[in-house]
Amino acid sequence: MSRPGRLGESGEAAGGDVPIRMYHVSKSYLAGSYALRDVDLEVRRGEFVFVTGASGAGKTTLLKLLFAAERPSEGQIIIRGRNVARLRSRAIPALRRQIGVVFQDFKLLTARTVEENVRIALDVVGTPAREARSRTFRVLKQVGLQHRRHHRPRSLSGGEQQRVAIARALVHAPEILLADEPTGNLDPELTVEIMDLLVAAATAGTTVLVATHDLPLVERYRRRTLHLAGGRLVEDRPAGPGV
Repeated sequence: MSRPGRLGESGEAAGGDVPIRMYHVSKSYLAGSYALRDVDLEVRRGEFVFVTGASGAGKTTLLKLLFAAERPSEGQIIIRGRNVARLRSRAIPALRRQIGVVFQDFKLLTARTVEENVRIALDVVGTPAREARSRTFRVLKQVGLQHRRHHRPRSLSGGEQQRVAIARALVHAPEILLADEPTGNLDPELTVEIMDLLVAAATAGTTVLVATHDLPLVERYRRRTLHLAGGRLVEDRPAGPGV
């Protein structure tokens, strides 16, 4: 496994073709106990990457570090040329506007409609109302839920809620999309639908990382796969031929 190049004196690494770089990253929650340990990683623009490993291997921690929900205990993380470890708290919202996140528990707002849940990602950055409505409808149509846009999340099935979460993550056209177990508890047909949406996002140029324990799913799509064990990156398997 190749290691990323060295950082410049500014602590930033240029190169829009490599929006994610990690240098000797470790994360410890308790003294002497590591959720991640000495991870080196580069992910290129438009690349689709699976992150696999047993429960507790560090998959969710890795995504949280990329989203700046956690700070590394050691090492440096460069997202789109910016050193996350050195970002001030007030700069983190601007970073997150370039990142879409599909949480394991969806995190939908139950008091709001499907349309409002998706559109909120545009409202918080001041997107004009007409454009926000148009983009929200377009992405809901993309995930097959435009006819449910006035419904509330509790009236939806689990698969529909998952598609709302993906629509919300995609509506602002993020450069990076992080998905934590996006197909957990879905039936095989819905799993394929969700995965095809994520693959399509990568094909359109979004960098996609999907944390999953579903190894048959990984084998089906034959994309680059990072395998974590005990917080360490123990395998970096390239995409299969023809992918």
